[in-house]
Amino acid sequence: MIIDLEPFLNVEGLVKELDYTVDLSGEEFLGGKPFNAPVSVKGILSNHSGIVTVDADADFTMSVCCDRCAKPIDFPYDIAINHTLVASLNDEENDDLLLVEDIKNFNLDELVTDDIFLNLPSKFLCSEDCKGLCPKCGKDLNDGPCSCRKEIDPRLAALTQLLDN
Repeated sequence: MIIDLEPFLNVEGLVKELDYTVDLSGEEFLGGKPFNAPVSVKGILSNHSGIVTVDADADFTMSVCCDRCAKPIDFPYDIAINHTLVASLNDEENDDLLLVEDIKNFNLDELVTDDIFLNLPSKFLCSEDCKGLCPKCGKDLNDGPCSCRKEIDPRLAALTQLLDN
């Protein structure tokens, strides 16, 4: 969604409702394309006391595989998008403000997409206590133990002989 920010920067009290979708189906993440449905963005773009803010929520569901057992899972997310937009900065080291280069053609989709990817977790698990797969046979350990024998550290092999006697 391309927005002309000039009216928002110049008219105090101006408010615009945001209610649209962003198609991220072509975006890759972790070797796949997890966005099967468009991202719903709802919120407001407003000027309060000369400060332009974006306050919105991005709702979406990601289809990914569990990082331990590789089961396909769907994760619903609701990510808050909160930014203060300015046309110029006096202090270049202010990280709380977002400098907008082209105020006539501000691309809100890029801002939403960046916030989504920056807020995603680094690991996806089907459950907190997921046991994963057996490294030898590949059996899903969530369904029960496998029949593989535990490997014995060769440095401790002499101690196992004592247990056998």
